[in-house]
Amino acid sequence: MSSLDSPLSPSRPWGRFDPYDSAEDQDKEYVGFATLPNQVHRKSVKKGFAFTLMVAGESGLGKSTLVNSLFLTDLYKDRKMLNAEERISQTVEITKHTVAIEEKGVKLKLTIVDTPGFGDAINNTESWRAVVDYIDQQFEQYFRDESGLNRKNIQDNRVHCCLYFISPFGHGLRPMDVEFMKMLHEKVNIVPVLAKADSLTPLEIRKMKMKIREEIERFDINIYQFPECDSDEDEEFKLQHQELKDSVPFTVIGSNVQVESQGSRFRGRQYPWGVVEVENPVHSDFLKLRNMLVRTHMQDLKDVTREMHYENYRAQCIQNMTRMVVRERKRRNIILKYYYYYICHIKIWQK
Repeated sequence: MSSLDSPLSPSRPWGRFDPYDSAEDQDKEYVGFATLPNQVHRKSVKKGFAFTLMVAGESGLGKSTLVNSLFLTDLYKDRKMLNAEERISQTVEITKHTVAIEEKGVKLKLTIVDTPGFGDAINNTESWRAVVDYIDQQFEQYFRDESGLNRKNIQDNRVHCCLYFISPFGHGLRPMDVEFMKMLHEKVNIVPVLAKADSLTPLEIRKMKMKIREEIERFDINIYQFPECDSDEDEEFKLQHQELKDSVPFTVIGSNVQVESQGSRFRGRQYPWGVVEVENPVHSDFLKLRNMLVRTHMQDLKDVTREMHYENYRAQCIQNMTRMVVRERKRRNIILKYYYYYICHIKIWQK
């Protein structure tokens, strides 16, 4: 190792953290590969990140308001509100809103996929069909791009997470909720959300959460599973991780209105009996949901989409293609067999 040109401390810049910057490392020789994580970090930040979030649920549960509250933006400026007659005849549509967000030098291309019309018709049979078709179309497009010649600039439009809004005005999951989640749970990460939490008392929220969790387990619905903590994680992180698990389904309150109370301004809702704060953990799980989606589990949601949901789709496509090739080969063999049989009979007839 003495013959190698090993740096005492590799030259900057290596990002915000230099693994060779401590005083005890100044007199030691290193090769320098401890900076690899910083190199990956710099390359990722330069390239930017992309995340696709789908919101689903019947109209009036605050999907648009919650999305604007989560990402501090207004994605629904030109939205047209339909009356009751128009909603009855409306079919399920898929709309996309893409916005570029930058925070502390990190760029995020955020795509919100909305499903207006879902659950609004009198007959909601197979109302999930348009959503499933859309998710499959994104898988298909990515599979084609991945199998093509130019794979350098593949656009990832796969849906990484689906927030499914559950109505608080009931006794747990409705048949439409069960059907929707069962049709999608093998294609996308489903995160159930209990909407309009300010319409329930704390006791009602606890009972509703317990009821929904029991029904999710009873109907074998596979919602997004938080990854297990490593054994070397600190206790505070393990506690926060367990709190996230226990919060499912997340109770949320959405508001884009600034309310003033006791000398401070915050996003909330003003009622005759008081004020509800969107980001108050006592009032809802909004902060937990935002931290899970953005700060702690965004990359895991993308990894699960790539390693499980997309790989299942990809394996199914390859299996179908293999079956088609085998069927075509058998068909050609049969044709060749009859062709040779015909030629032999012609020759015998000519003789």
